[in-house]
Amino acid sequence: MSAALDEVEYLDSFAEDHLYLNHASYGPPSRQVAATTERLQNLAMAGGVSASATLHSEDARARAAVSALTGTPSERIALTTSTSLGLMQIAFGVSGEALVSPDEFPANVYAWRRAEGAGLVTVRTLPGGGPSAPTRVTPELVREALTPSITAVAVSAVDFRTGFRADLAGIREVIGDRLLIVDGIQGFGVIDTDWTIADAVAVGGQKWLRAGWGGGFVSFSERGLDAIRPVLGSWTGAENTGLYDGLEHAILPDARRHSITNLSPMAMGSLASALELVSSVGIARVEQLIAGTADVLIEALDAAGVPVLSPREHTQRAGIVVAGFADGTAARAHAALTDAGVTATLHGTDRIRFAVHATTTDDAVRIAARVLGRSR
Repeated sequence: MSAALDEVEYLDSFAEDHLYLNHASYGPPSRQVAATTERLQNLAMAGGVSASATLHSEDARARAAVSALTGTPSERIALTTSTSLGLMQIAFGVSGEALVSPDEFPANVYAWRRAEGAGLVTVRTLPGGGPSAPTRVTPELVREALTPSITAVAVSAVDFRTGFRADLAGIREVIGDRLLIVDGIQGFGVIDTDWTIADAVAVGGQKWLRAGWGGGFVSFSERGLDAIRPVLGSWTGAENTGLYDGLEHAILPDARRHSITNLSPMAMGSLASALELVSSVGIARVEQLIAGTADVLIEALDAAGVPVLSPREHTQRAGIVVAGFADGTAARAHAALTDAGVTATLHGTDRIRFAVHATTTDDAVRIAARVLGRSR
């Protein structure tokens, strides 16, 4: 576990380009993550008994680091490669009917559709507004859509397209003892919230956690672990993994039952380093820094005459700020940003998504807003 860092040390751990405003797509890793990757790759190059033991110990380190940030015991944490695979593992293990918005990120739609196609679950959809007017999943909307046959509700903690932060506690209260499944990738590492109210949370490390690609996790509640079957669990999710006798062995008693294969020690070590870095400064402080910079960006967009489509209230947003272009000129504005060296995401013809992190400066977001103002 990393020692506690002060804020300056934490911020100095990163070295991304000054005008990088795209953490909702990919968060540039820290120096600690890069060092971990190099150290483990060197061990892998050397080989040997001690190297192998160290490499395989990164799984336990990653689960402990996830536990520290989620509040979920490590025995209820399964490691995976990405949010997409984690959601697939969850969806294939759910029985009954699942309620999901068609405006969710595709990973949280395809997983349920594929599970439905396999005859494992039935999908019920919330009313969708489409790419230009995506539905905000609120407790009220969920309540109106619930039926007695629905057994699970799937939602993103933070919507990828609008930056809207779901009221997970409110949804939990509305759905009662149904399973609450959360796509947490746009919120984990950027908002200080109680993740233990969900029955399963899937997170990949490449965005706000800044761990690079290839590492992620699913955390389960006690009920979630009992109810969600390890349908995709394979040989590494069973007892006696080294006994090659052609027989199917009993599944593991904890969340590792969902394991499919041995994961990359480099990816798991990087995930652990990234999580430990967040813990070292505290998620509450990271959220404060991000929220403050998002405020500055919103103010700068207002001053530049650029409509803001994402929520303004702190309780309803995380690190995403969306600029709107009702006249369909978003591509032209995005090209102007690119020419100015600003990295952001173009969504369709009518919006540009910015995603600021703790390391993003006020000067950077003001530059971006000025570029958009001049491009109109």
